[in-house]
Amino acid sequence: MRIAYFHCFAGISGDMILGALVDAGLSFQQLQEDLAGLSLTGFRLEKEKVTRKGIGGTRIRVITEEGHVHRGLEDIKRIIQESSLPGAAKEKSIEIFTRLAQAEAKVHRSRVEEIHFHEVGALDAIVDIVGAVSGLRRLGIEEVYSSPLHIGTGFVHCAHGTIPVPAPATVELLKGVPVYSQGIDSELVTPTGAAILTSYCRHYGPMPPMRLLSCGYGAGTRDLSIPNLLRLQLGERIT
Repeated sequence: MRIAYFHCFAGISGDMILGALVDAGLSFQQLQEDLAGLSLTGFRLEKEKVTRKGIGGTRIRVITEEGHVHRGLEDIKRIIQESSLPGAAKEKSIEIFTRLAQAEAKVHRSRVEEIHFHEVGALDAIVDIVGAVSGLRRLGIEEVYSSPLHIGTGFVHCAHGTIPVPAPATVELLKGVPVYSQGIDSELVTPTGAAILTSYCRHYGPMPPMRLLSCGYGAGTRDLSIPNLLRLQLGERIT
């Protein structure tokens, strides 16, 4: 059984997941081809080899041309359903966006149908989520494990104004998940990253016994006091 272990010592976000997957062996060309199946225009992916505190990793940037588009859950479901993705990948992508919508609705005390995504529903988030689902499928991952999540602290600016870190929707998504903060003034875990990870992972703690096959590092944007990287280790489960 092939398993994946996310070491979230600097948190987790959608673009860091994509970077870690590519750095661990996912074909960047295959990722681009899978995302082309969405039949969406106005975006492109860029891959860059970077270092964070002396450790090399891959940074994936989603370059978008559209403005601050607001989309509802049904809009996003339709985009995914009309894609050429396999059925299981469509279902998982929709599951992740539904969890995001439910978290946003609870935070804003509204109904899921009334939620119009801002950052969450923007084109880059669609690419992050569908890309992560596609990448894990391409790598043959059957089970996902994770360390406790380093969540950061401080405040961040978004469409709703200035909000505390972690964002309220992130907190909602991380209920039941072991988390910690070491005082780094930055949003280390994003709603998109939290939604992807918690939709897959059911086991949080030390890395399980595995025969290690590959390791990848997905780079975050900011330069922090620690390596701003998400480490992904892939291997065969040892029973």
